[in-house]
Amino acid sequence: MSKYAFKAITAANIMSVGLKGKNCAVVLSQKKVPRAQSEAAEFRYKYGYEMPADALAKRLANISQVYTQRAMMRPYGVATTLIALDEEYGPQLFKCDPAGYFVGYKGVAAGPKQQEALNHLEKKLRNKDAAPGSWEDVVELAITTLSTVLSMDFKKTEIEIGIVGGPRADGKEGTEPRFRTLTEEEIDERLQAIAEKD
Repeated sequence: MSKYAFKAITAANIMSVGLKGKNCAVVLSQKKVPRAQSEAAEFRYKYGYEMPADALAKRLANISQVYTQRAMMRPYGVATTLIALDEEYGPQLFKCDPAGYFVGYKGVAAGPKQQEALNHLEKKLRNKDAAPGSWEDVVELAITTLSTVLSMDFKKTEIEIGIVGGPRADGKEGTEPRFRTLTEEEIDERLQAIAEKD
């Protein structure tokens, strides 16, 4: 039954890419799933501190795994990519699959062209612990990976980019340790920077 859940990931025809940089982590997608937000909020309410990324990945994987064991439940057809900025370990990137398996990555992809994206990331991240450069460079690598494997150029309204360890939302100096979504203007700046490099 779980093999159909894996097929559902590619059938949705939605790609996502996640990257871990030295000081940030980025996830780029065409859509997002709010399940992780509710789990993290419940944890914070119960224990009084933010849920570590590895604990959230394990929790989501356990939920998915339960759905593969019961005949009356249909497994989720969702691959979840999680990013976080851990105080002890720095940027974190995890992927949970419908079978309940989760693991940390330095670069990951999900969707119909997953293997092509992974090959592209493997070439870019070979012999590196994380994507090199600033948060801008990491975001640009995520965009170019998705753009390359899908053979298309994006407009600022066609993609969503989530980041931890990126610029502060209020425009002040420093980095934002919490998750936030880049604005369309910030996405457009990165798209323009990519176009200028080409």
